[in-house]
Amino acid sequence: EVTLVESGGGSVSAGGSLRLSCVVSGYRWQSWCMAWFRQVPGEKREPVATINDNEMTTIADSVKGRFTVSQDNAKKTLYLDIDNLMPEDTAKYYCAATNAAGYCSGVLCIGCHWGQGTQVTVSS
Repeated sequence: EVTLVESGGGSVSAGGSLRLSCVVSGYRWQSWCMAWFRQVPGEKREPVATINDNEMTTIADSVKGRFTVSQDNAKKTLYLDIDNLMPEDTAKYYCAATNAAGYCSGVLCIGCHWGQGTQVTVSS
């Protein structure tokens, strides 16, 4: 069974930084792609970044320059570094990993396993 567990969220002041982590287990690291999404209650889920097994990353235009996605194969962990946090970054952040039939398209992860999310709250 594939599980994804996010951590690293919290309450921070605007202008601060956070590193979100996503530990992936039970996953076959072959031809993979992983992603980060965020969602505010009552709103649509917003994709923010993807990274694939060629280490190619795609960042959403809305957060480009502040968000960085990376992964550590040895630690089976996906990361999302967020700099210069803004109140509008307040959301629950989820990581995702493609399943056997899944793929990434831009910042979208199609056919993916999902984590439970970690809350980020930014105060002005």
